[in-house]
Amino acid sequence: MGATLYVCLLAALLCSAVSCNHQGKHKDDHHHHGHHQHGHHGHHGHHGHGHGHHHHHDEILYHKIAAENAEFAFKLYKQLASQKDGKSKNIFYSPLSISMALSMLSLGAKGATHNQIFEGLGFNNTKINGTEVNEAFKHVLEMLNLQTELELSTGGAVYVHKGFKPIPKFMEDIKHFYHSEGFTVNFKNTSETMDIINKYVQDKTHGKITELIKGLSPESVMLLISYMFFKGKWEKPFNPAFTHKDIFHVNDNESVPVQMMSRTGMFDVFHDKELSTDVLKLPYTGNASLMLLMPQKGMKHLEESWCREHFKKWHRSVQRSQWQVILPKFSISATYSLQNVLSEMGITDVFSNRADLSGISEEVKLKVSKIVHKAAIDIDEKGTEAAAGTGVEIMPVSVPPTLKFDKPFLLVISNRNTKSILFMGKIANPSEK
Repeated sequence: MGATLYVCLLAALLCSAVSCNHQGKHKDDHHHHGHHQHGHHGHHGHHGHGHGHHHHHDEILYHKIAAENAEFAFKLYKQLASQKDGKSKNIFYSPLSISMALSMLSLGAKGATHNQIFEGLGFNNTKINGTEVNEAFKHVLEMLNLQTELELSTGGAVYVHKGFKPIPKFMEDIKHFYHSEGFTVNFKNTSETMDIINKYVQDKTHGKITELIKGLSPESVMLLISYMFFKGKWEKPFNPAFTHKDIFHVNDNESVPVQMMSRTGMFDVFHDKELSTDVLKLPYTGNASLMLLMPQKGMKHLEESWCREHFKKWHRSVQRSQWQVILPKFSISATYSLQNVLSEMGITDVFSNRADLSGISEEVKLKVSKIVHKAAIDIDEKGTEAAAGTGVEIMPVSVPPTLKFDKPFLLVISNRNTKSILFMGKIANPSEK
């Protein structure tokens, strides 16, 4: 019987200005979480020589995977939306976190198992090889973790059952390319191990994601985690004095009370006639933005149609003009078991007895039993205090038009430097946690 391999992905997004002790890199906070598996040096090893050339090459590489990552993000959205409850429930996930975890897993996959993961992520062997994809993800990680104005940290961890000996090259590669730490735990002692893992996740996401793991098989030999934490600060915050109680229309028959934020000023707005959708782009400090999409004629057409090309068009087409924007405050999280969704996207062998993960272990036959993803988002008024007192806007005397997000809308959070979609989803009901 094959041994059990878990893959866990988590992502947290906070949009507020509450200061917290932010550590994007893994420094000295790992010694509480089980025994450290390997020396922590993997991703510092290869930067030294020929730096200019490598940097340019890396930049071309990560641009090379940006299109595939975006395609994967939209494909994944359509799969999640087509699941049971997908129409009526909030959807929120980090496509980049999921892509990275699968790519990290593919380092240990061979044959058809590797090809399915590689192609499922949208990569084509004739255009880019596995090593180039790993190098590109490594560069994306480095760039994201260097963003000083954005509070953003991303990385991973691997938990190995004591006595199980993964192939050293696999452990070295995930550390080098995916900034993943390695730990040894006793999976037979399931409750203690769950506590260790959940504490690690809680620390890395600054308390935003608790209890990622709710059940573990004592047969487990390995668990992979990837995480992303992002705390956005509006370039221009909303004034809490204007926040008021209002109604959000979940559908034709149901409405819920919400706290609505309001701000009048210059906003980047576009109306997409083809999709009958209002587009609003809200910048964060640093190189990130939140794009909100509210369809005028129901969600179905937009959900089925939107794709990477629309996303590019919206970024190009928004124009700055005077608006009153009214937007609900919300705090939601979503948890997914992704085995079925990924199987529908062609990644099947890795979950079955056909799995070839001999790049992780040649002694024990492995298969992935579970892929769990959890993401969370908080949207509120706060921005940077400094930004609140700068850039006085001159208002025309006429009353500006209003853009009010009081019915279901889609959202995308992206990072300009790496051309990465960090998070995406749908707010069907902002009052659901």
